[in-house]
Amino acid sequence: MSKQQPTQFINPETPGYVGFANLPNQVHRKSVKKGFEFTLMVVGESGLGKSTLINSLFLTDLYPERVIPGAAEKIERTVQIEASTVEIEERGVKLRLTVVDTPGYGDAINCRDCFKTIISYIDEQFERYLHDESGLNRRHIIDNRVHCCFYFISPFGHGLKPLDVAFMKAIHNKVNIVPVIAKADTLTLKERERLKKRILDEIEEHNIKIYHLPDAESDEDEDFKEQTRLLKASIPFSVVGSNQLIEAKGKKVRGRLYPWGVVEVENPEHNDFLKLRTMLITHMQDLQEVTQDLHYENFRSERLKRGGRKVENEDMNKDQILLEKEAELRRMQEMIARMQAQMQMQMQGGDGDSAVHGHHV
Repeated sequence: MSKQQPTQFINPETPGYVGFANLPNQVHRKSVKKGFEFTLMVVGESGLGKSTLINSLFLTDLYPERVIPGAAEKIERTVQIEASTVEIEERGVKLRLTVVDTPGYGDAINCRDCFKTIISYIDEQFERYLHDESGLNRRHIIDNRVHCCFYFISPFGHGLKPLDVAFMKAIHNKVNIVPVIAKADTLTLKERERLKKRILDEIEEHNIKIYHLPDAESDEDEDFKEQTRLLKASIPFSVVGSNQLIEAKGKKVRGRLYPWGVVEVENPEHNDFLKLRTMLITHMQDLQEVTQDLHYENFRSERLKRGGRKVENEDMNKDQILLEKEAELRRMQEMIARMQAQMQMQMQGGDGDSAVHGHHV
């Protein structure tokens, strides 16, 4: 009876080759299997085509049952937060996309406090992630932090409104802001360029930090470098959204039909829709990294500085701590005064007792 020889382990690689150059493929396989998560926030006044643009970007209907409120309702309306999550799969790669909409923003007559709800939502997501990260089971943390905010600017003004400036300054240290000029088909090409320059000048003047695309690495190919250069030059993106298919020059395209012709959504000569989508898809990982390494780390270090205490209003933080310290000091002083009074009474009582005993002796 012949013994079965154990099969010999064979080195799959050529001699002198260890094999760790294969690690990126392992990471790729694992990432594809796990899927990706991304949260996009859209902020802007009603009627600027935010919902249409988002549906156009991801070829999906995120708002099938939306009811548009009337003018009278809008005046009294407060800012709400509506988060819609959709699972998108393309060539085996899964993306869990959450779009956070902010209906009611800028609709009320007094918009002074209209962005507090939005700031609270961004902070709550950081708070939840910090809580999950500090918990016992950290294996399946769902990342709902806002990775990017498309801020829609009206094409009908002459640049940024005071509300635009105030809002962007309030959130620029918490989230990556990408400014977007809505309904670009209402402007001529010259008007569009003029408005873009005006907005960029005002952003610089008010020291607003928007998301800056990273420079292409030196080892990247020339096409990618040129694409990055064009994307940087297109900020703020002027866009048109539509899910309607129209026949133009013998082919079906998504666009808007006007008496003077067709505005094609995906034609880079007509608007920056394609550039905006390319920027979002090619820099999705960078947007997540900036959120993790910059915005979330800032939030986390602030929370640790405060000893883990949650403070609702950031502006009141220092004053609140001072008031708490003063109140604590007063309580301590009152307690010491009471203790001193009690000790004095005991001492006086003790002297009286010794005088009585002395008389008896």
